[in-house]
Amino acid sequence: MQGDELRVAERRADAFPALVEVTPRGLYCAAGDFYVDPWRKVERAVVTHAHSDHARPGSARYLCAAPGVGVLRERLGARAAIEPLEYGAVLTLGDVRVSLHPAGHVLGSAQVLIESGGFRCVISGDYKRDADPTCAAFEPVRCETFITESTFGLPIYRWRPAAEIFDAINAWWRRNQRERTTSVVLAYAIGKAQRILAGVDASIGPIVVHREIGRFVRAYREAGVALPRVRFAEDLAVAAARGRGLVIAPPQARGTRWLRKFRPCVLATASGWASTRNGRPRLEQAGFALSDHADWDGLLRTIRETGAANVGVTHGYAATLARYLGENGWNSRVIATRYGDEEAEAGPAEGLLPGIV
Repeated sequence: MQGDELRVAERRADAFPALVEVTPRGLYCAAGDFYVDPWRKVERAVVTHAHSDHARPGSARYLCAAPGVGVLRERLGARAAIEPLEYGAVLTLGDVRVSLHPAGHVLGSAQVLIESGGFRCVISGDYKRDADPTCAAFEPVRCETFITESTFGLPIYRWRPAAEIFDAINAWWRRNQRERTTSVVLAYAIGKAQRILAGVDASIGPIVVHREIGRFVRAYREAGVALPRVRFAEDLAVAAARGRGLVIAPPQARGTRWLRKFRPCVLATASGWASTRNGRPRLEQAGFALSDHADWDGLLRTIRETGAANVGVTHGYAATLARYLGENGWNSRVIATRYGDEEAEAGPAEGLLPGIV
């Protein structure tokens, strides 16, 4: 690193949060004239993943990781101008270099690395550290400034191995089948539903998915992700699944006429919130703590692996995580954004029913 670049890299506090600023339209990089996950219409949006709190319709141009183009197009519509960028490839925008790196959250999810003058800033979007066959695994990126989510940024959130969760789901499904009851898992349409499909034992019985999930299942398959055979909820599929099948539906289906077609049925949530006593809606009889976000240990591990001296903390338990980091040697602060989690807009700590994350 040359002298001028070294001095830039050492200006930790002065440069924080390096290369981006919060504006009324979202996180903006003036040197490259683009926004990352803007919450309003902009000329150029760099999108970390296709969840609706990060990928809003109406912008003139979108840049996303190549594996996620199909899912993002399904979200935004056929007319959206989407430019793919392979993981690790570098694109020059204005005075900065931009590259996308796997975030492990859902198919095509990416961290955004912005480089200028020897300074590196990473905007993580949402991420998880657990293995998931439906998307590329998270890759730590060395940087001076790291902007992290904090959806589960409390020490009480520590995930069990996913294999144990899927064993529990399979056992629950078999038990319900013996009792001639339909098993219904409420899971978000992008990412969680496909992860469940890839993880359960499809030999137990027929699997039916809600049409909202089905359209993203198709996008996953077109991207080369192997998923078991599923049925849509036409009459024959309903008859085959009733009392023995597994139904995967989005949380919005709770209490709808569509779901009543499968009675008798038992509902479960697949959610990180289910790891705590108050983290499951009262109407659900089961909860499986399966999350597509990093837990407390995963957040801290990731921050350490980036080598970042500056850490910006966004949506979730941002104040708690930022305070912990500040007390343990990082230059940390909360970065106020409009990102939430469209599956769980606030979460149980804010007194709302937890959603499916």
